[in-house]
Amino acid sequence: MPKKESFLVNRIKSVGFALRGALLLIKTEASIKIQFFIALVMTALGFYFDISNTEWILQIFAIALVLGIEGMNTAVEKIADFIHPEFHEKIGFIKDIAAGAVMMVSIASAIIGMIIYLPKIF
Repeated sequence: MPKKESFLVNRIKSVGFALRGALLLIKTEASIKIQFFIALVMTALGFYFDISNTEWILQIFAIALVLGIEGMNTAVEKIADFIHPEFHEKIGFIKDIAAGAVMMVSIASAIIGMIIYLPKIF
Protein backbone atom coordinates (compact mmCIF):
# COMPACT_ATOMS: atom_id res chain seq x y z
CA MET A 1 0.00 0.00 0.00
CA PRO A 2 1.46 3.43 -0.97
CA LYS A 3 2.27 5.85 1.81
CA LYS A 4 -0.45 8.45 2.37
CA GLU A 5 0.70 12.05 2.00
CA SER A 6 0.63 14.19 5.11
CA PHE A 7 -2.03 16.78 5.84
CA LEU A 8 0.54 19.57 5.39
CA VAL A 9 1.69 18.27 2.00
CA ASN A 10 -1.93 18.06 0.82
CA ARG A 11 -2.61 21.64 1.98
CA ILE A 12 0.49 22.94 0.21
CA LYS A 13 -0.62 21.18 -2.99
CA SER A 14 -4.12 22.67 -2.61
CA VAL A 15 -2.69 26.18 -2.30
CA GLY A 16 -0.61 25.50 -5.42
CA PHE A 17 -3.70 24.42 -7.37
CA ALA A 18 -5.59 27.52 -6.16
CA LEU A 19 -2.73 29.86 -7.18
CA ARG A 20 -2.55 28.14 -10.57
CA GLY A 21 -6.31 28.67 -11.00
CA ALA A 22 -6.07 32.34 -10.06
CA LEU A 23 -3.21 32.88 -12.52
CA LEU A 24 -5.14 31.04 -15.26
CA LEU A 25 -8.11 33.31 -14.66
CA ILE A 26 -5.99 36.45 -14.88
CA LYS A 27 -4.09 35.23 -17.96
CA THR A 28 -7.03 33.88 -19.96
CA GLU A 29 -10.23 35.74 -19.06
CA ALA A 30 -10.81 39.27 -20.37
CA SER A 31 -13.42 40.13 -17.74
CA ILE A 32 -11.07 39.14 -14.90
CA LYS A 33 -8.27 41.20 -16.47
CA ILE A 34 -10.52 44.27 -16.48
CA GLN A 35 -11.77 43.65 -12.94
CA PHE A 36 -8.23 42.98 -11.67
CA PHE A 37 -7.07 46.27 -13.25
CA ILE A 38 -9.98 48.09 -11.58
CA ALA A 39 -9.00 46.44 -8.27
CA LEU A 40 -5.44 47.75 -8.66
CA VAL A 41 -6.73 51.27 -9.45
CA MET A 42 -9.06 51.20 -6.44
CA THR A 43 -6.22 50.00 -4.21
CA ALA A 44 -4.02 52.86 -5.43
CA LEU A 45 -6.89 55.30 -4.77
CA GLY A 46 -7.22 53.87 -1.28
CA PHE A 47 -3.61 54.77 -0.57
CA TYR A 48 -3.94 58.17 -2.27
CA PHE A 49 -7.03 59.15 -0.28
CA ASP A 50 -5.75 57.47 2.91
CA ILE A 51 -9.03 55.64 3.49
CA SER A 52 -9.87 54.37 6.98
CA ASN A 53 -9.43 50.80 8.19
CA THR A 54 -13.18 50.22 7.89
CA GLU A 55 -13.16 51.56 4.33
CA TRP A 56 -10.23 49.26 3.50
CA ILE A 57 -12.13 46.27 4.89
CA LEU A 58 -15.19 47.13 2.81
CA GLN A 59 -13.13 47.77 -0.32
CA ILE A 60 -11.09 44.56 0.00
CA PHE A 61 -14.24 42.55 0.65
CA ALA A 62 -15.97 44.11 -2.39
CA ILE A 63 -12.96 43.43 -4.64
CA ALA A 64 -12.63 39.84 -3.41
CA LEU A 65 -16.34 39.21 -3.86
CA VAL A 66 -16.36 40.48 -7.46
CA LEU A 67 -13.24 38.53 -8.42
CA GLY A 68 -14.44 35.39 -6.63
CA ILE A 69 -17.91 35.43 -8.18
CA GLU A 70 -16.41 36.18 -11.59
CA GLY A 71 -14.16 33.15 -11.15
CA MET A 72 -17.17 31.00 -10.29
CA ASN A 73 -19.02 32.41 -13.31
CA THR A 74 -16.09 31.43 -15.52
CA ALA A 75 -16.08 27.93 -14.04
CA VAL A 76 -19.83 27.55 -14.66
CA GLU A 77 -19.38 28.70 -18.27
CA LYS A 78 -16.47 26.32 -18.88
CA ILE A 79 -18.34 23.36 -17.40
CA ALA A 80 -21.49 24.21 -19.37
CA ASP A 81 -19.52 24.53 -22.62
CA PHE A 82 -17.74 21.23 -21.92
CA ILE A 83 -20.98 19.38 -21.23
CA HIS A 84 -22.92 20.92 -24.10
CA PRO A 85 -20.69 22.76 -26.64
CA GLU A 86 -23.56 23.68 -28.96
CA PHE A 87 -26.09 26.33 -28.03
CA HIS A 88 -28.80 25.02 -25.74
CA GLU A 89 -31.56 27.08 -24.16
CA LYS A 90 -31.13 25.55 -20.68
CA ILE A 91 -27.33 25.98 -20.77
CA GLY A 92 -27.85 29.61 -21.82
CA PHE A 93 -30.24 30.07 -18.90
CA ILE A 94 -27.63 28.69 -16.45
CA LYS A 95 -24.90 30.91 -17.89
CA ASP A 96 -27.16 33.96 -17.71
CA ILE A 97 -27.87 33.31 -14.02
CA ALA A 98 -24.14 33.07 -13.29
CA ALA A 99 -23.50 36.31 -15.21
CA GLY A 100 -26.33 37.95 -13.30
CA ALA A 101 -24.64 37.08 -10.01
CA VAL A 102 -21.49 38.85 -11.21
CA MET A 103 -23.54 41.88 -12.20
CA MET A 104 -25.22 42.06 -8.78
CA VAL A 105 -21.96 42.02 -6.81
CA SER A 106 -20.36 44.42 -9.30
CA ILE A 107 -23.16 46.94 -8.81
CA ALA A 108 -22.96 46.58 -5.03
CA SER A 109 -19.18 47.03 -5.19
CA ALA A 110 -19.51 50.14 -7.34
CA ILE A 111 -21.94 51.59 -4.80
CA ILE A 112 -19.47 50.81 -1.99
CA GLY A 113 -16.76 52.58 -4.02
CA MET A 114 -18.97 55.62 -4.50
CA ILE A 115 -19.82 55.76 -0.79
CA ILE A 116 -16.11 55.66 0.06
CA TYR A 117 -14.69 57.97 -2.64
CA LEU A 118 -17.33 60.52 -3.69
CA PRO A 119 -17.12 62.43 -0.38
CA LYS A 120 -13.32 62.50 -0.69
CA ILE A 121 -13.42 63.72 -4.30
CA PHE A 122 -16.08 66.41 -3.77
